[in-house]
Amino acid sequence: MKKNNYNRFWRWHFYASLFIMPLLITLTLSGIGYLFYTNVENKIYDHLFFGKSEKAEHLTIDEGIQHATDKFPDYSLSKVIILDDPYNKRLTLTNNDGDQKYVFLDSNNELVGSQNANYTFSNVMRNIHSSLFVGGTVVNYLVELAACWAIFLMISGIYMTFKGKILKKKKEESKRQKNRKWHALLGTIITIPMIVIIFTGLPWSAFMGNFIYSASQNHPSIGTPILQQQPPTSDMSEIPWATRKNETPTSEHSHAHHGDMGNMPGMLDHEHMLNVEQLMSKVEKEHISKPYSIVYPTSQEGVYTVSKGSNTGVTGLDVSPYDEMTSYFDQYSGKLISKVSYDDYGILAKWFTWGIPLHEGHLFGWPNKLINLTVCLAFLFVIFWGVKTWLSRQRKKTFSPPPKTSHNVSIGFIILMVLLGIVMPLFGISLIVVAIIEVILYLIRRQKTS
Repeated sequence: MKKNNYNRFWRWHFYASLFIMPLLITLTLSGIGYLFYTNVENKIYDHLFFGKSEKAEHLTIDEGIQHATDKFPDYSLSKVIILDDPYNKRLTLTNNDGDQKYVFLDSNNELVGSQNANYTFSNVMRNIHSSLFVGGTVVNYLVELAACWAIFLMISGIYMTFKGKILKKKKEESKRQKNRKWHALLGTIITIPMIVIIFTGLPWSAFMGNFIYSASQNHPSIGTPILQQQPPTSDMSEIPWATRKNETPTSEHSHAHHGDMGNMPGMLDHEHMLNVEQLMSKVEKEHISKPYSIVYPTSQEGVYTVSKGSNTGVTGLDVSPYDEMTSYFDQYSGKLISKVSYDDYGILAKWFTWGIPLHEGHLFGWPNKLINLTVCLAFLFVIFWGVKTWLSRQRKKTFSPPPKTSHNVSIGFIILMVLLGIVMPLFGISLIVVAIIEVILYLIRRQKTS
């Protein structure tokens, strides 16, 4: 039974590796790229981030915004990002199709230039890493499933390493044994940090991410505080993870309710709402320091959302988890309606507020990046030596899979798989699918032999 258990782990480890290896390599390489997106963008977008317009006239920020919207008439302002010096201000303009442009204003609020949001370095790396740049629910689930199975690969690899005494010194070792030892040694060393990296990335995933967020929202004592307010309609990508789906308050003003206009998304009462310069003055009075983002209201009942996040994905915008906050300002009076800060989070929200920057490599500066880079490179070498081990085992013109196992399954193996399925629900669903396929194949073989 013990040998059968070892072989079962070996076969599952082998076939799982074979099917998800291309995905794991893609995710690891794109993850490495995303680790250094701020460093890359500071260089390649230097003229946009820090450059000056040829025009020297000083404009108000609202005049600068007006020039930007005049230049791109099919787009409307959805977000303003105010960064610390020497960074320029960044506007996000969105059209009716959901396409976005980033427009940069210098210290005089003159236009410096613009970007197509889809093709910035950070967005390309993030889209490849999270959805293979294809997008869609199926692809998102596939990426998450690969991450879940990577956890199984680590655990099964540890089991085989110690059960098979792979690291034990031998007098004479074949080429295959040497490759297997390197594969096992590196895999053992990086198992814990790799599992930490994977699990701290799962809050952004499609299936488990929503599950975690629902738990956080449904249990405020361990998650995020509940705000009894109108659901948000703004684009929330710069709002901290812990408050991203919180319900936002509504502005209290008679102009927000006249006629049918107040219920029409995108129809703003520009005559009565605060402009950005006035709002920035209100923000300063509330002692909210740079950097922060301003998300525009999308209806006459909406609010200005001003936030500071530790995982924004915007160069120059990230802050310490302790400094995270999301505040809501009445779009007409500028009154601060409510504010949620890090101290208001429950333990689950706090955990992931630290975990996501750790995953992205900027929680504690360069050491964080270098540790993540080392783990990712080691993981690529683990894959490389795994392939070498298989190739050195292959007999000529044969697939050379691990030996077959009997139909007897140990209780330990079942318990492990059930526990992993509970912790990672999508992995659990995939196990059910694998079990169904196994049963079908078994019945087909049995029918052929009868």
